[in-house]
Amino acid sequence: MRDLFHSELDQLAERLQEMCGLVGAAMGSATRALLAADLRLAESVIAADVQIDEAQRELDERAVAILARQAPVATDLRVVVASLRMSSSLERMGDLARHVALLARLRYPHKAVPGELELVFAEMGATAQRIASKAGRVIATRDLALAAELAKDDDALDDLHRQVFAAVSGEGWSASPETTADITLASRFYERYGDHAVSLAKRISYLVTGDLDGIGEPAPTV
Repeated sequence: MRDLFHSELDQLAERLQEMCGLVGAAMGSATRALLAADLRLAESVIAADVQIDEAQRELDERAVAILARQAPVATDLRVVVASLRMSSSLERMGDLARHVALLARLRYPHKAVPGELELVFAEMGATAQRIASKAGRVIATRDLALAAELAKDDDALDDLHRQVFAAVSGEGWSASPETTADITLASRFYERYGDHAVSLAKRISYLVTGDLDGIGEPAPTV
């Protein structure tokens, strides 16, 4: 029975790792759609978000079933509780990738991002993908040093977000109000994506140590 129980816990971790792969791929594709005004790619990201939502629903159902059948305690209980919280963070990361894709679709056939900011958004997309990949490794290894790196990666996204804000508020900015609103929103989506990854890292720290103050701050439910 204990072997079966721990197999079920391992399956939760595996499903979370799969979700990391899904949300990383989603943000990578959404970024390419945004920068290239690729309608087909944007549509594929929007449609695929259902898969991420379904993955969360399935994982949460498994976790609740484990709580009901096994009544876990101590570390095992932390694994289940942390899994529920992390699946929520990953689902929100998927939603944020979908928001980027929706913006790309809204402005098609035009590009939403002006040429002078394309490199900044390309770096945002690359950093977001790196964060998702690293989150999957953190879940697999429970490596607290690697989890702490997610906070540094989030700092990099915050710096890029500030670059966008500085550009749109500078005297030389001449884009339309519509474009200004678009890229301000898009930049915010990437910044929030990183915040949710930090929340995930905090849950891994809780899982390992039982301390909720280990890494970063939990992401607000936005």
